[in-house]
Amino acid sequence: MSNTRLPVLQEDKPKKKRSRKVTAILLLLFIALLGVIFFRSSASRITDIHFQGSKYSTPEELLRQSGLRKGGQFFAVSRSKVEKSLLELNTVQEATVDKHFPGVVSVQIKEFPAVAYEIDPNGSLKAILSSGASVSIDESGIAVEKPILTGWKASDPYKAKLCGALAEIPNELTSDISEIVPSPTLSFPDRIKLYTRSHFEVTTAVSLLKDKVEYLNQVIETKEPGMITMLEADSYVPFQTDSVQEDANE
Repeated sequence: MSNTRLPVLQEDKPKKKRSRKVTAILLLLFIALLGVIFFRSSASRITDIHFQGSKYSTPEELLRQSGLRKGGQFFAVSRSKVEKSLLELNTVQEATVDKHFPGVVSVQIKEFPAVAYEIDPNGSLKAILSSGASVSIDESGIAVEKPILTGWKASDPYKAKLCGALAEIPNELTSDISEIVPSPTLSFPDRIKLYTRSHFEVTTAVSLLKDKVEYLNQVIETKEPGMITMLEADSYVPFQTDSVQEDANE
């Protein structure tokens, strides 16, 4: 009797592969369904928007400029895009956006500092920022050591340059300046006149102010009130007192 070997049955591998593929497709469909449900739910929406550090910009203005809104997609918010949009405001120097899941967007604002004040045609006091922007303020926000700008047109390019120069000068070097008015000439189109609280009258130029202000303070600290010129050369002439005038008349 001969031995007959039966063939070994092979596993149905293709069926297993097909089964795994179907399982993977179902899993992906399930994940996609969960994603759709999640992004349509309130958990994926912006629920709170906080602006911090803003003094001269209203929350409404910041919201409008940033493009943020409650109910918007939380994960669609681009930090860099929002920050770039806010920097277009002439009051905002820096903006930092933080996202806190679920639904909270916090924006830290750093505004340009106030370097001077001016009174508008309606008699309202405005703060002039280092960017040259003019913003409304209340009386509680007034810093008495800042100068008042008088006679400046909003379109004057040297006004913005003056504000930028004032921002780079330490407060202690400008605290005695009470008023700054434009006084242009052909030689110095950016020439200005300063009036100090210690009763000095100063002639200089916007482009020279930063470099000359130390000389101004040296004269103020050591001399009697008078006229100071800080242009190509520096000079000081005291005001003529009544006694000197009487002696001259005699």
